[in-house]
Amino acid sequence: MDKLIIRGNVPLRGEIRISGAKNSALPIIAASLLTSAPVRISNIPHLHDVTTIISLLGQMGVSLTLDERFNIEVSANNVTCFDAPYALVKTMRASVLVLGPLLGRFGKANVSLPGGCAIGTRPVDQHLKGLQLMGAKIAVENGYIKATAKKGLHGATVPMDLITVTGTENIMMAAVLASGQTIIQNAAREPEIEDLAKFLNTLGAKISGAGTSTIVIDGVKELKEGSYQVLPDRIETGTYLIAAAITRGKIKLKNTRPDIVASILTKLAETGAHIETGDDWILLDMKDNRPRSVDVSTAPYPDFPTDMQAQMMALNSIAEGTSTITETIFENRFMHVQELQRLGANISLKGNTATCIGIDQLQGAPTMATDLRASASLVLAGLAAAGETSVDRIYHIDRGYECIEEKLTQLGARIHRSSNRTEGN
Repeated sequence: MDKLIIRGNVPLRGEIRISGAKNSALPIIAASLLTSAPVRISNIPHLHDVTTIISLLGQMGVSLTLDERFNIEVSANNVTCFDAPYALVKTMRASVLVLGPLLGRFGKANVSLPGGCAIGTRPVDQHLKGLQLMGAKIAVENGYIKATAKKGLHGATVPMDLITVTGTENIMMAAVLASGQTIIQNAAREPEIEDLAKFLNTLGAKISGAGTSTIVIDGVKELKEGSYQVLPDRIETGTYLIAAAITRGKIKLKNTRPDIVASILTKLAETGAHIETGDDWILLDMKDNRPRSVDVSTAPYPDFPTDMQAQMMALNSIAEGTSTITETIFENRFMHVQELQRLGANISLKGNTATCIGIDQLQGAPTMATDLRASASLVLAGLAAAGETSVDRIYHIDRGYECIEEKLTQLGARIHRSSNRTEGN
């Protein structure tokens, strides 16, 4: 099992390029099922989750061609299988995103329930409720969602009982080829939702309101071919900005978008970071100063993202002062606390709030990742710690960060990957 070895206490300096957004690439690749015409998608990150969804579509009979820059050409003109098996869905929850496209275009889908997640339950009831309102017949049997729409889907008003990103995406994709108009109320507003809508509109869909709480989809008979570039990854952007802040460094991120990380930039400015931005770049400079602690409460976009909570906790662990971090999205997203405590962090938990008293210096120690963003927080803490830190189970981090050790090395970090094949799992 691979691990990352970090010798910390080195300020990060330099420039790196941000990769395409995983959480945008996955639904866009799934949405290519909606047309028989060829689709070209660029700025795809080279991640395990991306290869998983490529494998899933390949099993369905979709032809996918990758070039040396990981740009993808997809042709779904010969889909022969309408199943998403448990073996793949259990490794990546986003596999459930094929449900909407399969049902919308072919009128049938057999998709494994994704089950629970280490960071908390994320039920698919909102997906199913919306599809039923659009005329789908759905049964959940033997751990699978069996959905049919023999006469096709029809437009409907779909009020979401709670904000769900994948639920919004699944209903939006299903509605593209449905007859009539679909209105999604209380829709998720994330930039990745807007990116999916722009991609579908490029192919001839008629979607308006993406990025707001009400999305309107007027069904069309078919989609055409097209090309699209995935937006930059805002969570990767935020993670590297915190890497600079926690090490008192200075970095410039290229190929990113300041507008989609506004809440993160606001919090980093509160820590004392000096920030400059352009259309597609962000510069953060700590001026060699220790960051100040900041209080954080997670909430759906455009507020502070739950996917940045663990990274901000790592920063607060060495910041000047006392801070509170409140998690409102997932009920079990503090598993990184115990691992940060192994490095000396002074963090206490009460309910969904963590209180962090910043200390001058973390100390390196062996740690173990429990989920994707928790693993990122441990890497950040290791970058700031004296001595050597190891982060085990980094298959988590490989799901969401492209070439993380190479990018950090470009910024001056002392980090490398170590294979330890002889140890047990």
